[in-house]
Amino acid sequence: MKRFEPGERTIVHVIKEAIKLSDKPFLQGDFGDVSYADMDILSNRIANGLHEAGLSAGDTLLVMMRDGVEMIALWVACAKTGIIDVPVNVAYRGDPLVHLANDCGAKVAVIDSSFADRFEAVSEELHGISTYYIVDTGAHSEPMPIVAGHRAHPFQDLLLDARFDAGLPAESDVMSIMYTSGTTGGSKGVMVTQVHAFEYGNACANVLEVGEDEVFYTGGLPLFHVAGRWGVIFAAAIFGATVVVPRQFSVRGFWSDVEAYGVTSTYLLGAMANFLQRQPADERDADNSLEKVLMCPLLSDTEDFAHRFGVRVATAYGSTESGAPILMPLSSPVPDKQIVGRLRDDKYEAMIADENDHPVPPGTIGEILLRPREPWITMRGYWNQPEKTAQMWRNLWLHTGDAGRQDEEGNLYFVDRIQDTIRRRGENISSMEVEGIISRHPAIAECAVFPVFSEHTESEVMSRSCSSQTKPPTR
Repeated sequence: MKRFEPGERTIVHVIKEAIKLSDKPFLQGDFGDVSYADMDILSNRIANGLHEAGLSAGDTLLVMMRDGVEMIALWVACAKTGIIDVPVNVAYRGDPLVHLANDCGAKVAVIDSSFADRFEAVSEELHGISTYYIVDTGAHSEPMPIVAGHRAHPFQDLLLDARFDAGLPAESDVMSIMYTSGTTGGSKGVMVTQVHAFEYGNACANVLEVGEDEVFYTGGLPLFHVAGRWGVIFAAAIFGATVVVPRQFSVRGFWSDVEAYGVTSTYLLGAMANFLQRQPADERDADNSLEKVLMCPLLSDTEDFAHRFGVRVATAYGSTESGAPILMPLSSPVPDKQIVGRLRDDKYEAMIADENDHPVPPGTIGEILLRPREPWITMRGYWNQPEKTAQMWRNLWLHTGDAGRQDEEGNLYFVDRIQDTIRRRGENISSMEVEGIISRHPAIAECAVFPVFSEHTESEVMSRSCSSQTKPPTR
């Protein structure tokens, strides 16, 4: 497979190179097979449609869709046009949805028909979106003529000419705004460059030793999330591999898909791996095509998981802001489930630091600080929040907000979050943001949101509140 040189590390360059490799499927799923050439043509048609809709380079496009071909093609089309796509967590509704929609400044949205009622419910609070395109993934759903007071168009209206003439994007171009948890208010939009996403995908592909004959399974990782979008889709594309894309994670469907498509590699959040591991054992558990698993975070019984299912396991550490700077290769010893591997020191610097950003001795817990050795491979900044960007980059180090330690051999360990954030199934949730939403209810006087141990790895979200009828009067 071609080595992508500086200047070529974009999703557009990658797909064009994969087309030269073969006509094998890029994507597989219940939608059928989609080749790299098919994706190139479909994204061209959407790119022309987005221009016809009045969007141009630098504009934002809100995308709230279920996993599938259309969502991936929109991402590629935006990369071709310079339009910035803004994928939305499909669990969002109410205040979080309003905050994201208004903050990103999108005038156009592409949404699944099943989410239209969420926009309708907050229509009076939405200030920017004036045009909606509706994708139907349901068996019998029909596009709504009106969404949030605006005319809705079928997604097919975006599918115009198959020829799209434009220059290739630059590595420093902002490709997406990915919203991640805020600890002092609403979620922050991380500006992701082309090469930032490439290096995340490249890291995941390399730690899994992905090759062009690979069949890589998203496992249902949502494509609004970095793990599914960059860690699987982008990673596979870099090596011209095939990706299997189910609509969502299913314990029952996981092994059926592995068998049906001949899956060889997958990326599992710890909770997903835990769900699979807790199923009743079967003597045929290791009788499958799956060979390699990228698991983040590791289970406490990772070695049992590997033996039971006949796989080799790797892990990594990263975030939306930083990419994937720390990797642990396949079949490495797991002395502690907190281990995340070693630094990619050709790309990054790292330091475990105290509260004053001074390094601490090996074995001492401190904050994980990172710094890139190449331009644009970490976040370009927070959208509309220069003060938060400066705070994140104080003293010229990216402050992850994560507590960690490093041993004498150079292995790094993730210990916990430092900030007021709850880590649930691969996502950071702001306790303050959830408290603010709950406290708006007229029957709630005070509320506290906090993490509790989850048997599915990481944490679950719990809240305690008192009624406004029982709260003593304040003075």
